[in-house]
Amino acid sequence: MSLHYMFLFNINRGLGDIRAGFQHHHIWMLLAWLEIKQRYNRSKIGPFWLTISMGVMVAALGVIYGALFKMNLRDYLPMLAIGLVIWSFISLTITDGCNTYIASTNYLKQISLPRSIFILQTIWRNLIVLAHNFVIVVLVLIGFQISFWHTLHLFVLGMLLLLWNLWWICTVASLVCARFRDVPQIVISILQVIFYITPILFKKDMLDKYPWIIDLNPFAHLIEIIRSPLLGEYPSIENWIVCLVMAVAGTVLAIFMHGRYRARVPFWV
Repeated sequence: MSLHYMFLFNINRGLGDIRAGFQHHHIWMLLAWLEIKQRYNRSKIGPFWLTISMGVMVAALGVIYGALFKMNLRDYLPMLAIGLVIWSFISLTITDGCNTYIASTNYLKQISLPRSIFILQTIWRNLIVLAHNFVIVVLVLIGFQISFWHTLHLFVLGMLLLLWNLWWICTVASLVCARFRDVPQIVISILQVIFYITPILFKKDMLDKYPWIIDLNPFAHLIEIIRSPLLGEYPSIENWIVCLVMAVAGTVLAIFMHGRYRARVPFWV
């Protein structure tokens, strides 16, 4: 079997499973919602505990770091709030993506379902959590009277591009982590480092001596295509190009790996 034929064969198998996963959208949407309900069972506030926790952190860090950086709170707090909320969504989705198949062992060994269902369940569950935390962003934007209606369409486009990238990252990570159980801990450690070198607590121009740290950081571009439109600004062409190239290249890798290794997942977990 030639390499070319093998590549196309695995791409076709991967696409078939992914297509079936999207067609069974009622399953992964229901599973995600039931998991959140079970997690906050008998709680009066439910997932809004996450919102309260995030709101306290945004307020505390906004006051402290705003004073340290000697920045106007009106400029700093919206930037920080959006950055923290989006980063929380990104990091939590990737972390959960690493454990997707490990956490779904019972389903994988007992029921024949498209493997992509569990990836979509992970993303949808964290998207629901993001919706709760996004209340903080809305309140901050309204409180500081930031006009973003003229760039709202770019926020929607950026959000779709972010979800696209998270999908292929979770698809690849779930396979690698199911095979090598030490990888999830490595990913968590890497994400902790990335948080401090990504312009979340600080502005990009504060690292004017080392701009390459931001330019070579894909997460900085992912956050920027979300944050800039919400602040009424336009992301750079570089931001869009990096995110789009990453999405296309990552999708090819994810589809190939999914087609080649998805059948082995039940034996790995």
